[in-house]
Amino acid sequence: MSETAETETTARRRRAGGRAANTQRRSQGAIEQMPWRIPRNTDRPIEPLTAEGVEAIHDGAMRILEEIGIEFLNEEALAILRKAGCIVTGTNVRMGRDFVMEMVRRAPREFTITPRNPDRALPIGGNAILFGNVSSPPNYHDLEIGRKVTGTRAHCANLLRLTQYFNCIHFAGGYPVEPVDIHPSVRHLDVVFDKLTLTDKVPHAYSLGPERVEDVMEMVRIAGGLSHEEFAARPRMYTNINSTSPLKHDHLMIDGCLRLIRAGQAAFVTPFTLAGAMAPVTMAGAVALSIAEALSAIALFQHVVPGSPSVIGTFTSNVDMKSGAPAFGTPEYMRATQMTGQMARFYGLPMRASGCCTSNVPDGQAMWETCNSLWSAVQSGTNVVYHAAGWLEGGLIASPEKFVMDCEVLQMMQRYFEDAICDTSSDAVALDAIREVGAHGHYFGIEHTQKRYETAFYQPFLSDWRNYEAWEAAGSVWTAERAHRTYKEILASYEEPPMDEAVREELSDFVARRKAEGGAPTDF
Repeated sequence: MSETAETETTARRRRAGGRAANTQRRSQGAIEQMPWRIPRNTDRPIEPLTAEGVEAIHDGAMRILEEIGIEFLNEEALAILRKAGCIVTGTNVRMGRDFVMEMVRRAPREFTITPRNPDRALPIGGNAILFGNVSSPPNYHDLEIGRKVTGTRAHCANLLRLTQYFNCIHFAGGYPVEPVDIHPSVRHLDVVFDKLTLTDKVPHAYSLGPERVEDVMEMVRIAGGLSHEEFAARPRMYTNINSTSPLKHDHLMIDGCLRLIRAGQAAFVTPFTLAGAMAPVTMAGAVALSIAEALSAIALFQHVVPGSPSVIGTFTSNVDMKSGAPAFGTPEYMRATQMTGQMARFYGLPMRASGCCTSNVPDGQAMWETCNSLWSAVQSGTNVVYHAAGWLEGGLIASPEKFVMDCEVLQMMQRYFEDAICDTSSDAVALDAIREVGAHGHYFGIEHTQKRYETAFYQPFLSDWRNYEAWEAAGSVWTAERAHRTYKEILASYEEPPMDEAVREELSDFVARRKAEGGAPTDF
């Protein structure tokens, strides 16, 4: 074993209190849930584009980059791209397709992000499909409050507890709700401290200024018990940036990605293109625009750090042409995601999509729109699914009830991919059982059923499968109300993942010191 490996093994034991975390056990308290696992998408992806269609969108994206260009509002990026031979006019950058494709080919098809608990390491790419919590809504809603309110640190922490608790949630994305009660200069310090102590899953840093990015990287390093060399040796965290559609990259987001990739960390690039508003009204045009925006940033990152872990993201949907409001989970959204999946495979890049909806409360509309979004991610061969649990109102509200309801769906999706369902062994084809029952019996009591009845089918933790009379006798509790009760029970039984006291103290000291120094600069 190498010296680095020995150091990391020692750190892992210290973080786990001298024992490996048991990720296969049932979660504590409130519900029986599936064990932690990395779901594998074994289905063939849906490919709505013909070969000619793929070439048309690729050519469209390349012509955008060659003829129209992308605005980079970042002086360092402009200098790098000018030196690389791109045509830079003011802030506009035009890139030749040969340069773009050469850079994109440098990006790895697969990589792994390892958080402070190495048992929660995430393979990015291949046929792995990973789900994360809702990220970044400014508002919060639950049934107890009964209305939309601005987010607080307490709301955020409770949603982080749900993030840790549910084994079908694989990573801790951005703030699950923006804690508006914390001043922006130190908000990242408090929330990332909560994230690193309340969860042991892969964390995220917002690219919102050098101080925030550097602080979060240092906090992730401390929480992992890692040296600076160990931290930089492999991805431990990631950032996700959105281009400013149409055709712009923000200064701070590019700066944050450059800092992270130079420190060995991962960068996801996800244009947020709304057809009819920030992109052409046609889905082919919107996807071509999105691809161009994403590849321009990935090309930059691969030029700066060849082989840096990169993910291409999609957030292409449409607006309501009556009001201009964004809509999610629409047929157009689903097709755009599938089309982008086809293009991601064409470029050899891992892909990120989202689970989202437009509904304002955790109702039927919320679930059918979210299911459309989630299944389009599956159908497109997506590797990383953002906002998979808890999203409402087009990303403006985070809801614990919706979080719980979405996790039921995510568990069903994971069960859908289990090999046992499609087992075709002689025992599974069950000719002996069919012969035993014949045409006049039933299968409830035979040995073949009795051996399998506990594991044969998905067992819900939230859905109520009783008939109407039994449901009525039990109090006529609707789904969102059951989800609220489950959410409260999870909080009541929640246990923080182990962290060495010395590591926690070092993390607290870092937060205190950076607060004393003023944190990150703000406009107020």
